[in-house]
Amino acid sequence: MVVFEVVFWLSAGLLAYAQAGYPLLLAALARLARRSAAARSRDEKRPAVSLIVAAYDEEAVIAAKVANALALDYPRDRLEIVVACDGCSDGTAGAARRAGADLVLELERGGKIRAQDAAVAHARGDIVAFSDANAEWESTALAWLVGAFADPAVGYACGQVRFVNDGGTNQEGLYWRYEMAVRALESRLGSITAGNGAIYATRREAYIEVDPIMGHDLSFPFNMVKRGWRAIYVPAARATEKMVPSIEGEFARKRRMMSHTWPIVLRGGLLSPRGYPPLYALMIASHRVLRYGAPFLHVAALVASAVLVTTGPLYAIAFGLQVALLVAALLASSVPLRPLLVARYYVLTTASVAAGLWDWLRHGTQPGWEPAQGTR
Repeated sequence: MVVFEVVFWLSAGLLAYAQAGYPLLLAALARLARRSAAARSRDEKRPAVSLIVAAYDEEAVIAAKVANALALDYPRDRLEIVVACDGCSDGTAGAARRAGADLVLELERGGKIRAQDAAVAHARGDIVAFSDANAEWESTALAWLVGAFADPAVGYACGQVRFVNDGGTNQEGLYWRYEMAVRALESRLGSITAGNGAIYATRREAYIEVDPIMGHDLSFPFNMVKRGWRAIYVPAARATEKMVPSIEGEFARKRRMMSHTWPIVLRGGLLSPRGYPPLYALMIASHRVLRYGAPFLHVAALVASAVLVTTGPLYAIAFGLQVALLVAALLASSVPLRPLLVARYYVLTTASVAAGLWDWLRHGTQPGWEPAQGTR
């Protein structure tokens, strides 16, 4: 029984720390830190920027994306819009040219990362910025994002993406607000541990070519830190992106994402502390390693509390709460009340971490990608 007690308290403690203790620790440390916020880049200081959009069969949205880029509050003579078509079989390239893109690359199918690499190789900007084809940037977003590079220590900056949903059951917006709050604290203290694909940028000389199955969102920030750069979050640089309508669709999206994430974690260098300052190593362990270990910690806590359920009221309560969470997640499919939907979202997205690992171990991960259903 002692072994199960240790397993339960260790698992439950790590889960509580990862979800609540870590943000509270960051908040306490941030009160002691004073870093200046990123400034909006002024005209006389604005560097040349290449805004890169990697696109696979995005004919339906690419013209609107180019129009959105052209409407940015940034000097047109210092902004290059690059669309990299990753083996498109539709009219994406023609639509991008007609919309006013400065450079359209028609590439063989190689995946998003290789399309971005090719675009960077052809780009003229000192800063290379990246966006998804379905992401809409606010007019001042690029100026705020580029303003981060006034600090010579910054090699990577990502903005704030807000997920919009006209209906459906997905609760991603709730999670994402929590996640952005944590990243803001990490950024104040040093560097973030992950970014997002909707709005981010790097110095050209800091750009890294990574394995094509390893996305920039996770691989860039920690690799920047290992190379002596800061990777920061700029909340004033805002974009919106359409949310996957259903929780089940979000599970499928995150499962695919995690099949790209696990190679970074297990063989891409994230677990190696070499090059990490001590505080950043703590951030990686707390925000990344424990987050990806959550499904296994939940299973361990559930099994241990089930074994210990008759040995004391604390274990009985813990077991009952875990079962209640699972029951609530099951009921949400037929009774779509907000608390039940939140429970279903948490259970399925936590499970997606383990499902993504299973997919990668079973049949590997392909560099190509398909847009998530309902996001275009």
